[in-house]
Amino acid sequence: MNRHLYTLLLHLALPLIALRLALRARKAPAYARRIRERFSFGLPPLQPGGIWVHAVSVGESIAAAPMIRALQAHHPELPITVTCMTPTGSERIQALFGDSVQHCYLPYDLPWAAARFLERARPRLAVVMETELWPNHIHQCARRGIPVALANARLSERSARGYARFARLTAPMLAELSLLAVQTQTEAQRFLALGARPECVEVTGSIKFDLKIDADLPRRAADLRRQWQAEQRPVWIAASTHAGEDEIVLDAHRQLLASRPDALLILVPRHPERFGAVHELCLSQGMATRRRSTGEAVHAGDQVLLGDTMGELLFLYALADIAFVGGSLVANGGHNLLEPAALGKPVLSGPHLFNFLEIAAQLREAGALSEVENADQLAGRVATLLGEPDEAQRMSQAGLAVLQANQGALERLLAGLQRLL
Repeated sequence: MNRHLYTLLLHLALPLIALRLALRARKAPAYARRIRERFSFGLPPLQPGGIWVHAVSVGESIAAAPMIRALQAHHPELPITVTCMTPTGSERIQALFGDSVQHCYLPYDLPWAAARFLERARPRLAVVMETELWPNHIHQCARRGIPVALANARLSERSARGYARFARLTAPMLAELSLLAVQTQTEAQRFLALGARPECVEVTGSIKFDLKIDADLPRRAADLRRQWQAEQRPVWIAASTHAGEDEIVLDAHRQLLASRPDALLILVPRHPERFGAVHELCLSQGMATRRRSTGEAVHAGDQVLLGDTMGELLFLYALADIAFVGGSLVANGGHNLLEPAALGKPVLSGPHLFNFLEIAAQLREAGALSEVENADQLAGRVATLLGEPDEAQRMSQAGLAVLQANQGALERLLAGLQRLL
């Protein structure tokens, strides 16, 4: 399939795209807003001539934040436009940067929509986070002489096989990229095999290792646990959970409560549209549950704190003694294991980590990551770490060492972007 056939099929799929938006809007009403932006109509005023950064959703927005701040510091004269595809990503961008960046949804990958967007933004450089590759957007940039960089690029073996099935579409698109700053040598080889130009591929590492933790965060977390009179309570967090995982986590917590009746679980669903359903699930399972969004203090009788706020995940990690990272007990591929590691927490996950294979391998090899497959194993591992503080401390130190050994990717990425500018 070449780009012209892809474009035709995308136009034919527009009714299905509209239906998908409507279905998503039933669960998350924010999807019904700003629809015109998705077709390059009703875009906000954009100051042209700067840098355009695309981060598809929340995870990519958070990963992009240090890069964007560095670009703002190095080039205060250049406007930065940050686009995304989801309402939660939009909320995160606005919370992180406020009015210091220009922001809108990225229009769908239709040639005329991409052209209208680029005519409005007229960037000097486009930076796409990770693997959000859109053939028409990239081609429209190439036609205008706008260099496109793929930043913090990753490509799993499964994704590479998928791209290879559409080589007539994929190879010309990758050849139009000016820089592929990839996380590992293995991924570099996959991009090269698919058609990327060798002179444009650089192994820079993962910028997620360059995570900077606000020094005030642990202090604020300790103060809140003191206010809750929970300094001695065992507290663990299950973060970024997906449908199908919450039941497993609550089962594990119920087992833990049998031996540690004062244990507190901080449960943080990945998607805000699930906050209400997960709250109902906790109550239906007889768990005394308090919602973080109420701002109420946690009481001694509370068994679960539902993390139903946005932008607080690092703070909630800081509140806990042990961290389980979700999206990994179901076949979702996992989420960022480095955030709890950077806060010095022993890290647990499920076995499905295909989105973070290299990071998981390094943490596992260092002894900073424990993987579990079910509620029994999760409960057992949490209980063991709570009962063996020396083991928990060893995992904590191992995670911090992995982070320290891999830092510098952001600096290498910025050097590549500077060359393109």
